[in-house]
Amino acid sequence: MKPLCLVSVSDKRGLVPFVQGLVRLGFSILSTGGTAQVLREAGVVVTDVASFTGSPEMLGGRVKTLHPKIFAGILAQLENPQHREEMEAHGIPPIALVVVNLYPFAEVAAREGVSAAEVIENIDIGGPSLLRAAAKNHERVTVVVDPADYPAVLAWLEKEGSVPTEQRRELAIKAFQHTASYDATIAARLPHFLGLPGSRVWEALAPWLGAEEEPLRYGENPHQWAIFARPRKPKGFAAFQQLQGKELSYNNLMDADGAWRALWDLPGPGVVVVKHANPCGVALGDQPEDAYRRAFACDPVSAFGGVIAFSHQVDEATAKALAEQFTEVVLAPDYTPKALEVLRKKKNLRVLAVPRPQGNYPRLRAVDGGLLVQEADEGFPESFQVVSRRFPTAKERQAGELAWRVVKHVISNAIVVANDSATLGIGGGQPSRVDACRIAVDKARTFGHKLEGSVAASDAFFPFPDGVRLLAEAGVSFVVQPGGSIRDEEVIAAADELGIAMAFTGRRHFRH
Repeated sequence: MKPLCLVSVSDKRGLVPFVQGLVRLGFSILSTGGTAQVLREAGVVVTDVASFTGSPEMLGGRVKTLHPKIFAGILAQLENPQHREEMEAHGIPPIALVVVNLYPFAEVAAREGVSAAEVIENIDIGGPSLLRAAAKNHERVTVVVDPADYPAVLAWLEKEGSVPTEQRRELAIKAFQHTASYDATIAARLPHFLGLPGSRVWEALAPWLGAEEEPLRYGENPHQWAIFARPRKPKGFAAFQQLQGKELSYNNLMDADGAWRALWDLPGPGVVVVKHANPCGVALGDQPEDAYRRAFACDPVSAFGGVIAFSHQVDEATAKALAEQFTEVVLAPDYTPKALEVLRKKKNLRVLAVPRPQGNYPRLRAVDGGLLVQEADEGFPESFQVVSRRFPTAKERQAGELAWRVVKHVISNAIVVANDSATLGIGGGQPSRVDACRIAVDKARTFGHKLEGSVAASDAFFPFPDGVRLLAEAGVSFVVQPGGSIRDEEVIAAADELGIAMAFTGRRHFRH
């Protein structure tokens, strides 16, 4: 008797050539509904599941494969005499291969204006049951959930006559991961359609169940292992493509992600340089080489061995400028062919092509024995509230906008000093805000940046006037801060006494 293959898929990519290959290898095909129709139109002989079981599809297709003849065929242990006797007594042949993927719940739930009824109708019942049964009995049954695995499965069958044990186990785990992710997605999204609050933890975790896991060079330190997990259909930074260079490490990805998110918060095209989780240079400009050189010049010592993100296409001139310095990672939406030729000479340089960020993803962080989940810190106030007697000039406002957008991405306590096109000094990660002010000013002076008429942004309020005094004495003429301190009046009075402008944003941007 020919081996049986059950095929029932929503995602029909690569289906026809795969099943034609199975038929060529001697398989008989069981199928349902739309899958059977597609196969018949391609000339494949198909037995309907309803004919096989003797039970019709019911309830508008809600019940198709949920039948003892199907599940006994998948779950049977033929080396078990009792199983074999029961199978023979009821005329049930074994099913050797199960090819199933599930109703597109996530895609339907993401459609604008979709109704709760449509979403519920796209909750697959039979499909997960088939996958779980086949995966449970993987020692005897091959389960295939991902069209990307079709070529390998065919190759194994053609070469060896069966799928090897190790590969069957891997495919089974993949099936369990797929059903886990599918159920988690339902648990995360269905409450919104039912008018229920839902679980923020499920929302945060759902994309990562069943994610692809890629080993990294190492973790924060060489003695720590690390992996990069990304959904099977990644978006935003997670969809990057590495074009060249050494394996990525945990720190490389942390810094690259930070640079990429900071880049798209800028008020215009520009360049962000990040080192050890902090921006150390940011510049605006339409020309990538010029913007890069000004960003690098902010703090060239810290930028050595950093991560550099461009919102522009990287051209040959910019690539040559990059090649002058030691850099760990470069990110950009695109590169010209000549730019890639130049960068290829730096063999260890990791070059990433990255799509623009998409969506507002919850942020996850582990603590000992627990998990912290929060929404991403997105958005900026439309305007500043000037609280000083002196108003900022148009140029100061422009510089204040840049500094305020950069300070959000610096570890707290954070101060950014800038002009209207580039950062001049950045101080972050300090327990004391006045120390962050001092570091930002000292950095700027160390590298010869002119501070007269510059602006400063603070990620949180000034608890005392001392930080404002230090900045003003260094040449800062406009300070942007959230406000909200019990000493706001003292801080504003100091700004007025010093003759500088000050604006409140009403929003804090702590980053820990």
